[in-house]
Amino acid sequence: MKIQLKNLIVGILIPLAVGGLSALFTMGSMESFETLNKPPLSPPGWLFPVVWSVLFILMGIASYLVYVSPRSYDRKSALTLYGIQLFFNFVWSLLFFNLEAYLFAFIWLVALWILIIITAIKFYRISKSAGYLLIPYIIWVTFAGYLNFAIYLLN
Repeated sequence: MKIQLKNLIVGILIPLAVGGLSALFTMGSMESFETLNKPPLSPPGWLFPVVWSVLFILMGIASYLVYVSPRSYDRKSALTLYGIQLFFNFVWSLLFFNLEAYLFAFIWLVALWILIIITAIKFYRISKSAGYLLIPYIIWVTFAGYLNFAIYLLN
C-alpha cells in the first residue's frame, strides 16, 4: 500500500490538536493538581504529556489506516465513533482538571473507555494494525481510570 503522506499527517495532527487544545485549556489547573493526594503508582507529572503525545500519534496512524481503507459503511461508522471518543477525551480533561469534578470525570472516563474499546474493535475489523495501535490507549485509559477514581477517594 502506498502511503498517502498528506492524509497520514492530517490523521496524526487531528488527535494532537485535540490534545494540544486540552492541554491549553487545562494549563492553569495543573498547580492545584500537584497538591492533590495521589495513589500509589502515580507517575511524575512530566510523564503525562509524553505518554499522551505518543498515544495521539498512534491514534492518528490508526485513523489513517482506517481512512485509506475502501469506502464502506463500517469505515464511516468507525471514523465517526473515533471522533466521538476524541470529543470524550477532550471533555474529560476539562471535567477533571478545570472543574475538579472527580467522580463525574471518572464516570465520563468509563464511557470514554467503552468508546475506545468499541472503536478499537471497529478499527480492527477494517485494519488489524489500526485495532492493535489502539491497545496502548486502552491500557493507558484503564490506568487513568485507576488514578482518577483513587484521586476522587483520596480528595
